[in-house]
Amino acid sequence: MKNQATELTTFKLNNCTILQFIAANQEVDEFLKRQKGFVSRSIFELKKDVVYDLLVWESTEDGTNAMHKLMTELSDAAVHDLIDQSTVSWNIAPIEHFVSLCNKD
Repeated sequence: MKNQATELTTFKLNNCTILQFIAANQEVDEFLKRQKGFVSRSIFELKKDVVYDLLVWESTEDGTNAMHKLMTELSDAAVHDLIDQSTVSWNIAPIEHFVSLCNKD
């Protein structure tokens, strides 16, 4: 069985609030739901003005493929203008350990 993967992208916003950014992500959310291996997405601010976009994928390959596809298919999406592109950090890695209440015996 392949390990699921966590994708973490961090960045700062260009002249908008986190709530405005989330509202502008509807097109991206719909795109993600159609991608092979997509599990979930969470967006939050851990530190003021730094956005964390956390996705879970069935594999690192699925997440990496979707990222490349998103940058091509949604290259003109308005949400990109809300991100300070010079601050973007994108990472993906297999999940090595996972515990959940859903895994009860």
